[in-house]
Parts: sequence; C-alpha cells; structure tokens
Amino acid sequence: MTAPTELAERFGTPSYVYDLDRVAAARDDLFAALPDEVEVFYAAKANPHPELLRELRSGGARGCRAEISSVGELDAALQAGFPGDRILYTGPGKTTEELTEAMTRGVRLFSTESYGDLRRVGEVALKLGLTAECLIRVNNATGAAATSIRMTGVPSQFGFDSETLPGLAADLREVPGTSIAGLHFFPLSNAKDEASLIVEFRHTIATAAALQDALGVPFRFVDVGGGFAAPYAVQGERPVYGDLRDALAEALDEHFPGWREGAPRIGCESGRYLVADSGTLLTSVVNVKDSRGQRYVVVDAGINTFGGMSGLGRIMPVSVEPYESAGADGTPASLAGPLCTPGDLLGRNVPLAEPAPGDLLTVPNAGAYGPTASLLMFLGRPAPGEIVVRGDDVVSVSRIQHIRTYEHGQAL
Repeated sequence: MTAPTELAERFGTPSYVYDLDRVAAARDDLFAALPDEVEVFYAAKANPHPELLRELRSGGARGCRAEISSVGELDAALQAGFPGDRILYTGPGKTTEELTEAMTRGVRLFSTESYGDLRRVGEVALKLGLTAECLIRVNNATGAAATSIRMTGVPSQFGFDSETLPGLAADLREVPGTSIAGLHFFPLSNAKDEASLIVEFRHTIATAAALQDALGVPFRFVDVGGGFAAPYAVQGERPVYGDLRDALAEALDEHFPGWREGAPRIGCESGRYLVADSGTLLTSVVNVKDSRGQRYVVVDAGINTFGGMSGLGRIMPVSVEPYESAGADGTPASLAGPLCTPGDLLGRNVPLAEPAPGDLLTVPNAGAYGPTASLLMFLGRPAPGEIVVRGDDVVSVSRIQHIRTYEHGQAL
C-alpha cells in the first residue's frame, strides 16, 4: 500500500485510508468460515462508502448482500450495484415515506420490529400493488453466550419479544400486503471468542425452529444474525474462525433438515468484521501542551472525525502510533481533537514519544464506524477525506459534504 506519509502529503489530514485488498480478504475469510449455502448481508452502517460496498458485492457467487436502515444507505447500496432484491431493509422506525421509496426502488425484503411496523410495511405495499416479504425480528428471551455485547433478552425497541410470538401467530399471518418469509435474529455483537459465537448460533437456530412450529409458517428465510469480531482502533488481528463452519452445519442439519436445498435459506450478517481492518486513520499533531501535570496532544481528528459514539459519553480506547517511529513509550497524554468541547477526547493515557506539531499519527483498524458514526456536523468543520486504495493504486478520494437546502424561504 502507498505509504501513509505520501498519502497525507497528497491529500491532507485527517483522512481515512481504506484498502480494498483487506476488504476482499475479510469477505473471503468470512465465507470460508460458513457453510457454502449461507448468505451474508453486509451491515452498511459499519461503513457505507460505495467503493467498499462494491467490493463486498463482488466475489462471484458468494458476494455479499446489503443490509440497510435508511434511504441514505439505500442510495449507497444501489450506487454500488446492489439490485433491490439483494437488499434487506431493517430498523425500528421505518416511515411511510422511507418504505415507499425503498419499495419503489426494488426492495422487497424487510425486517419488522413490531406489529405496528409490520402493518405499516403492509399498508405501503398494498398502495403500490406489491407484497412485501417480511422477516419477524426476534428479541429472544434468553441467550447462550456469556461474553460480548448482548442485543436481546431485555426490553428493547428492537424485535418482537419471543415469548409473545405464539399468541400473535394468527394476526401476523393475516396482515394485508405482507408475507411472513421467516425470522431475523441479532442476539450479540463482537463476540469475544469463537466458542461464544458458536454457542449463540446454536441457541438461535434451535429457537428459530421452535418458533416455526409455534407460528405455523414454513420459513423461506432465516437470518441468524452476526457477532463476528474485529479490533476497533487498537492493534490486533481479525480472527479467522476454524470451527464455525462445521458447527453451524451440524446445528442446521438438526433443526432445519432441508436447509441445504434452500428450505429455508439461511443468512447471517456482519459489519465490522468485513471492513474494520481495511481502514487506517491518518491525523496530524497540531499542538502539544501541559496543563497542571497533564499532557495534551491536540490532533486534527476529533470526535467529528472518529467519534465511535464518543459524543454520547463513550470514549473509545484508541491505539495511536507515530508513523515510522520505533515505539510509543513516552509520557502518557490525553489525545484531544480540535473541537471547542472538553468531550473531544480520542483517548486518555496514550503513550507518545516526544510528539511535535506536524507529526503524522496513525490509528489502525479504523475501517468501521468512522465518519458516519461521528459528530460530522459539529462546529462546521470539514469532513475527513476518505482515500480508497488497492495495493499501490489510489482508486478514489472523496469527502462527505454538508449542504443546507431550503424548502421554504431563501438564503440570506
């Protein structure tokens, strides 16, 4: 890959660099870890850059499908070449306007989070003379994995509570404009280890089979969720799963004996695993100051550039290194961005050896939850550059722009 110093000199900082070769490697590793029949949805929220979406879509018969949750992500997926029938639309707040646009542009598969959500999908489909294929998202009452970020088993805006589904069976089957295609699960995120991932998938598959019986609907599709791990803004390697393929096949053979012939088709989803290690954030030191015994290294990438939800009070433990440095073993410092808020911190106690203005710093494994998970509009600073490379070739350089449009009145 082209040296970060050269890219920083050509295109400035802060900038993200995404390596398409790493995206392709992650896609191929994930497919190799799954049975051949299993489909993979890429969760565009992790990084909706069209070049990354296009790379994940390619790959012959085993390219990814797209999972989206907004018309903005729909635009990105369609721009990247995904046809509407390769897209799953999810989310707890799908509006009539969004659904109308999605169906008009070819989307037919929707994950529904509640009875009201299912009815709204049906109403829009009826107006357009369509039938929407709907997955019932399940908020399972129990889980199996003891580690990772749990997404079910608590009150939530996401999914039908699993214990209520048998009593809703008749109503769900009779919503005009919809056809119940199957179930959608997402029980955990970023599993700590392969054993946790396997035990959760087994639990999900067993639950799906029991709910098929309770609902009295032969499923055509079951999305068993994700949970595939990847380091986020710290040093580390994306895991390769050696036991998952056989374990999944065994569980599916037990509970859905027709799955190899597509009865039902099986899918899973992934965001960070597919793109995290493709990205590196380049940022430059602007200033170094000491305040009452604490060193601050101010860089040009703040929570508007690499937020990772830190604007909501969550500071991510980034790993920052001087480019071409022998090590980062200096005085621990708070790594601060350029914004006028004390909340603009990318990390505390970050060891940096003699940082100076103009030094280039790099943040590894930053391909997921970067610009579009950050406070891009805060203080009106320009969005970071996004540089896409393949080997030594620069494929594209772009920047998200914010433009105010007037629906009433006019600019002063």
